Formats: sequence, C-alpha cells, structure tokens
Amino acid sequence: MLREKSCGAIIYTVTDGGPLFLIEKMQKGHFSLCKGHVEGRETEHETARREIREETALNVAFVDGFRETIEYSPYEGCLKEVVFFLAQALSTDTAAQESEVAEIFWLPFDRAVETLTFESDRQVLTAARDFLARQG
Repeated sequence: MLREKSCGAIIYTVTDGGPLFLIEKMQKGHFSLCKGHVEGRETEHETARREIREETALNVAFVDGFRETIEYSPYEGCLKEVVFFLAQALSTDTAAQESEVAEIFWLPFDRAVETLTFESDRQVLTAARDFLARQG
C-alpha cells in the first residue's frame, strides 16, 4: 500500500462577530481546508506554512496545542494521512493559487462547516472551533 502525507491548517481570523474560517473552493470543484504534500525533509509545520503561503498568500501564527490527523484513501492502493494545525491569519488579504484554488472564502463556523465537501474536514473544523472556545 502506498502511503502519502500532507499537512495543513484550519486558518481563522477574529472579527467583532466572532471567528471566521478560511475555506477553499478547489479547481476540481470541492470545498476544502488548506493542505498539501510534504516535500523532502520538511517538518509538518514547515509543510503547512509553505502550503498556506502557496495556496492563499497568507502569513499565519500557529496556535500551540492543536494537532488533528485524518486518514483516507484518495485512490485504490493509497492511504493518505493529513495533519492539521490551527493557525491565525496575520491579515485577511488572500491570493488564490490559480492552478489549485478557484476561490477563497472567510466564513463563520456554521456556514464554513456546511460548505465543506468532506465529513472528515467538517470534523477537524469542529474540533478547531471547540479548541478555540476552550482557550477563551
């Protein structure tokens, strides 16, 4: 069985109305969280930071203590592990990586969780929202 690994983050910003979460509409049509393949000897955080910069042009600050992992099979004979961190955007000025990302949205939790295509992404987003709520 082939194994792949990707890393990314639940990216958020804080507004007067509460947190907004970044959701990407991918060129293939599905709605997803920011993530991508590990390259070379990158650490998980290095991969996540690079993918965030490539896909959104954002700089972020990672939030300590949050790390969620999902696994799925993107195609027969392959098992993919995706590690998600939680990251606060240092600005909300984005630029989509046109080869992969069609649009970028900042959405409140309820709209974000409804928009995501895959249940595993919805579960990770919910875990991030709950983590932020516990942080006060």
